[in-house]
Parts: sequence; structure tokens; C-alpha cells
Amino acid sequence: MSAPTRTGAADTSTPADLLPVPQMFELVDHAVTRAGERAWTLNDLDWSALRPERLTEVDRSAVRFITFVEDHIPGYLSHFLEAFPVAAAEMELERFGFNREYFRFLVAWAGDEERHASALARYQVDTGMATREELLADLAEEGRKTFTLPYQHPVQSFTYTLIQEKATQLFYQRFRETVSEPFLKDLLGRLARDEARHFAFYSNLVGAYVARDGAASVPGLKDVIATFRMPLADTMKGYWRWSLRVADSTAYDHTEAYDSVVRLVNGFVDTPGEPTVGELGDFVQAIRRVR
Repeated sequence: MSAPTRTGAADTSTPADLLPVPQMFELVDHAVTRAGERAWTLNDLDWSALRPERLTEVDRSAVRFITFVEDHIPGYLSHFLEAFPVAAAEMELERFGFNREYFRFLVAWAGDEERHASALARYQVDTGMATREELLADLAEEGRKTFTLPYQHPVQSFTYTLIQEKATQLFYQRFRETVSEPFLKDLLGRLARDEARHFAFYSNLVGAYVARDGAASVPGLKDVIATFRMPLADTMKGYWRWSLRVADSTAYDHTEAYDSVVRLVNGFVDTPGEPTVGELGDFVQAIRRVR
């Protein structure tokens, strides 16, 4: 990621691409507290309830697919730690403070995602989808590939993640509605709730930027929507064919997550009648029509 550009209003002590550290602290503290209150472990799951005979081939394919996505957490985390570093002595004090607060969220977030990956991996092994050795090799093949985002401004990276978290939440909810295997149904519910928490944090974070910058923030958000691609889309061989099969089987459309950005802008911008704001909903619909 390139160095963030400095656009938008800010006070004299805070770089224009960042929120004030106390505000970031409040946003992160709320998210981290909620994470601690809602934490679960693999030992909380009733592994004796597994009924692999009730899995369809579509179920098995979807589980394999989402395991790759969740297991790529080292790549995702590495990207954000590089984009928002916390080990640079020459860094502005306010920038370090902002990055330090974001680091607190990233640690909690990574713990959730690592738990998701571990649960799905064990599920595959315990239901006979793959041996431990086969699975570890397959996950390593994809996991070693680099994840990057092309955005210049921090709020664009946060908007990308907002969309990705909402899209993942929606998928887990839709997938849960189609499965009859009881353990998987319970697991998908837990994953969806965690992703909903992550989405709530990013919604509050992006909302704070939009509330501060108003309609001036909309072009950057539009750029994210126009270029959005789910994680692994550019690195996993056969991703698009596989993802479309999975999506069709669950009546899932990741572009539904774009609506959350439209609602966020309409909720935070004081002048919703401005053209740049009013056009955002039409822009999302246009994106869908050309898919």
C-alpha cells in the first residue's frame, strides 16, 4: 500500500487521513469489549453431534471453499500490520497512536478468524473430507500467497473490509439456511455472529470518517465499490468458477453488502440531497447490472 494521501478536514494535531486517537480508542475499546463478552472456543462446540452423512456434495464444497478464505488470516493480518505499522521510531505521534489502537482491534479480530479457520479445518478432518496431512498441504499452498489492497487512503481500506465482513456474514447466514447437518448449522451461526461484530466495528469506523468529511468522502467509497473483489479472488486457481457454484447453491450475492455503504452514507452525511451522495445508490445498482 502506498503512503496515505492527505485529503479532507482535520484538526491541527491529527493527520488528515486519520481520526483523532481518543476517538479511535473509543471505537476500538467498544469492539474489543464486545469480542471478549462473546468469545467462544472449539471446546464449546459439541463435536459428538457431527452427522457427516447429512452433508451434501454442495455442503462439502462450500466448507472446503470457506476454509481457504478463513485460513488466509496470516496474509490478511500481515497486510494490515504493514499498512498500519507500530514499529517506526520516526512516525508522527498521532499516527502511531492511531495505528496502536487499530492494532488492538486487529489482535482481537485475528483471534476470531484463526478460531474460524481452526474450527473449519477440524470439521473437514472429523467428517472425513480430508486427512490432516492433505488439508495442511492444501491450506499452505494458498496461505503462502500475498494479500494486498490497492487503496491510498485508510478509509478506503476500512471500507473494503466493511464490505468483506458484511458479505461473509451474509454468506454464512444463507449457507446456514440450506444445511441439515446440525453441527455445521451451529458453527455457521457462530461464524456469522462474529462477522457481524467485525462489520459493526468497521461500519462505526467508516461512519466516523463520513461524519467528519461529509460528501467529500463519497468518491473514495465509490472507488472501493467499483474495484471490490473478495479475498483470494486474484490468487486462488479456479476461484471464480468455484465461488459462483457456491453462491448459486445458497442464493447468495456478495453485492448485497454494498447496500451497507449506501445506508451508512445516508445515515451520516448531513446533506443527503447532494449529488455525490444521491448518486451512490444508483452507482451500486449500475455495478450490479454489469456483473
